[in-house]
Amino acid sequence: MTELKGKTALITGASRGIGAALAEGMAAHGADIILCDLAREEAGLAKTKAAVEAQGRRCQVLPLDVTNKAAIEAVVAQAGQIDILVNNAGILKPSRLQDLSEADWDAHFDVNAKGVLLMTNAVLPQMRARKAGRIINIASIAGRQGVPTQGHYAATKATAITLTRVYAQEVGMDGITVNAICPGIILTEMGRNNLGSDAAVQHWTEVAALKRLGDPKDIVGPAVFFASDLSNFVTGQALNVCGGIYFH
Repeated sequence: MTELKGKTALITGASRGIGAALAEGMAAHGADIILCDLAREEAGLAKTKAAVEAQGRRCQVLPLDVTNKAAIEAVVAQAGQIDILVNNAGILKPSRLQDLSEADWDAHFDVNAKGVLLMTNAVLPQMRARKAGRIINIASIAGRQGVPTQGHYAATKATAITLTRVYAQEVGMDGITVNAICPGIILTEMGRNNLGSDAAVQHWTEVAALKRLGDPKDIVGPAVFFASDLSNFVTGQALNVCGGIYFH
């Protein structure tokens, strides 16, 4: 599996869940990996790094808060060449909109939306200089239709989808593609916490056309597709990866 051989991917939110799976999976397909997450996620980052290195690939850990523009610019400068950017960092603290605090609204947009903007803008100059690059935004099917108690999160993911479409039009002439992946219910720690009960897991398992919920590894194939030459003529798209829960 050498689709990404000779490429380096920077992945945010890489200490656990989808980010960790993408790091290990992209390494298995030949990429060297730069892992970014909050400094307090040191243990998770170390575990992900070991998984990447077990694939025989180089791995660099650069702690990062994606809401901090200066820190992002410093990390990008330190990282060197970045061929693939995966904007995966995200937070979700469920709340009904009428009960949502202004601070929680701001926090979700800072990480899930502004983080995409700041990370992408920091990496674009070097991609433009090389006339090549792949940007992959991890959105959500929540951004397609909205979900009760996740309205603020859904709004940030809808923003990520829109940013994907606009960036694709603004940087396509520079040889850069920008695409999004919209996972459905993935049984990460965050996913299980949001479902809240075994009954909810069973309900959504029955709703899904494939009669199962997602594993973080299910996001690897679509990400490798968007990151590689397999998708040379694909940009500005948002792909649902949800097992057949949502069809629009």
